[in-house]
Amino acid sequence: MAQELLLVFVTLAASLVGTASGFGTSTIMIPVLSLSMPLPAALLFVGVIHLCGDVWKVILFRRGLIWRLVLGFGLSGIIASYFGATFSLYAAAMPLKKALGVFLILYVVFLFVKRDWALPKTDGTAVCGGLLSGFFAGFFGVGGAVRGAFLAAYDLPKDVYVFTSGVIALFIDLTRVYRYVSGGTRIEGDLLHALLLCIPVSFIGAWLAKRFLQKLPQRSFRFLVGLFLALVGLVLLAKP
Repeated sequence: MAQELLLVFVTLAASLVGTASGFGTSTIMIPVLSLSMPLPAALLFVGVIHLCGDVWKVILFRRGLIWRLVLGFGLSGIIASYFGATFSLYAAAMPLKKALGVFLILYVVFLFVKRDWALPKTDGTAVCGGLLSGFFAGFFGVGGAVRGAFLAAYDLPKDVYVFTSGVIALFIDLTRVYRYVSGGTRIEGDLLHALLLCIPVSFIGAWLAKRFLQKLPQRSFRFLVGLFLALVGLVLLAKP
């Protein structure tokens, strides 16, 4: 029961923060859950919650679909997430996690020093963002932060940003969850009961995030995204 309550609390907090920042729940839940369960089980558990979170984003923030952006990220992300999920079944991810943490922190520092700088808003940027975020999502479940770093270049309105992030992640998460299951990873017993309880809780977190974003000025949104990128980087560096 204690583990179930902890998972519910973590899911609620991660869904609220992950939806508001556009990253999804994985960036918070993976570091926490991997401390108490095998990484493959943590990846599948969070992958299912993250997949549900994608659906909540699409439902709650449904506006402003940019097809070229979605397809550029989504199609490349599907391919990369499949291979990333495959590699995660056999490889240790920790050295790459720390490298990702360093990259995110340096990227945020650069963005705040060079406030007017942005990646070029091209199809190539979208494809590269999809490849990197898809691979990181499949390999160790934190692709949302990488996707957020690339999407920040487009300076989208906050509702469009969250909706677009959700649609892109939906492609990627369907692929990686399928690969985890087909690779033999399973969730059973008390952990399965906790998962079924956490799914509706993730919707509550997403709904609270929408209420929060409705009151957040657009000019503050990019700062919020940058703040969470930096925090994710610090978490990845601090995790042993």
